[in-house]
Amino acid sequence: MQKTNRLFENIEKLLGETKSFPTPFFLVDETLIENNLKILQHVKNKSGAKILLAQKAFSCYDTYPLIEKYLDGTTASGLYEAKLANEHFNGENHVFAPSFSDRDIKEIAKICTHIVFNSVTQLNYHYEFVKSNGLSVSLRLNPQHSTQDGGIYDPCAPHSRFGTLASNDFFNQPDTHKMLDGLHFHTLCQQGFKDLESTFDVFEKRFGEFFKKLCNHKTRNHKTYLNLGGGHHITRDDYDLDGIIKLIKKIRQTYDCDIYLEPGEAVVLNSGYLISSIMDIVNNDGGIVIMDTSAACHNPDIIETQHSYVPKIFDAKNVDLKSIRNERIYRLAGNTCLSGDIIGDYEFEKKLDVGDRLVFSDMALYTIVKGNTFNGIPLPSIYIRRLGGEIELLRQPHYLDFKSRLGK
Repeated sequence: MQKTNRLFENIEKLLGETKSFPTPFFLVDETLIENNLKILQHVKNKSGAKILLAQKAFSCYDTYPLIEKYLDGTTASGLYEAKLANEHFNGENHVFAPSFSDRDIKEIAKICTHIVFNSVTQLNYHYEFVKSNGLSVSLRLNPQHSTQDGGIYDPCAPHSRFGTLASNDFFNQPDTHKMLDGLHFHTLCQQGFKDLESTFDVFEKRFGEFFKKLCNHKTRNHKTYLNLGGGHHITRDDYDLDGIIKLIKKIRQTYDCDIYLEPGEAVVLNSGYLISSIMDIVNNDGGIVIMDTSAACHNPDIIETQHSYVPKIFDAKNVDLKSIRNERIYRLAGNTCLSGDIIGDYEFEKKLDVGDRLVFSDMALYTIVKGNTFNGIPLPSIYIRRLGGEIELLRQPHYLDFKSRLGK
């Protein structure tokens, strides 16, 4: 299937349309989101899988009426995301958290369709209550199969708190499978099909016999399911669509089960921008650009990954500031008091000036949802370009974004 999203597609037109908008601001493009959704729908139709929006990556609920036309529901990382889906998304409402409080579980039971427990302890503690309220129950597994280079995004890293190990005695008990409607694993992050394939192979070796017993339990009035989690970069140009479709069909036929995928990034990959202005340029063994956006406040992944992730910018390329020197190379920095509020080092097509606007790509995912007001820095405005081409303001920054979090 042809993939149509491209970085900075029609960017000059975008800059012209938004030249009067105060910076910084996010612009989310529904046409680009729909391009992704059509790819996901293709995978659904060909494989028979159900696909959910992982709200932890993207929760702009004004786009939910579009997304729900293509996907089967949402998955939440806690009560508030579950409430958002209940209010704005017409579909299944799944929730997972490392642990659930008694207070939260009472509300979750009223609004969710599926719940995933992280541990056998949590499963046993909440089981009777959630089953009596009609929720479908599953358990998250840890296959202990790392397909990443470690780091903060690896749920299978040593001493991980995520998922139940195959060595747990739960899987050897004669009747524990009767407690569950499905199993869940989530081990990927921005990865291709081969990593999913190798993870499923390990799942079968470690949990396959238990899953067969689960699927063969005849007293259920619905199929057992396996949730393959998120982190699948299905809408990336090089993703092996035929591979994932073939694997899902094989699993469904082998186990007579339903399959869920819950991508977040893939739904909005390359569908949003952050436009920011240069406030100042200072010199300290090279040009240091002070932006009106901030890594610490508006793109925390840069800080969290210790700059292994650096965003792409129109008319610029990421460089090593220490080894390259010319008048078009700059370090971009935020406007907070944090010395490490560094966006990255870039070489531009031309020299920069105060007042220039820079366009960051792929800014729909894990930016808007993670923004904060450290130092009292305002959040960016949020605009959306609708399918018809009109641009609509969704959210303007307000002093209360900062103040309301800190007191009455």
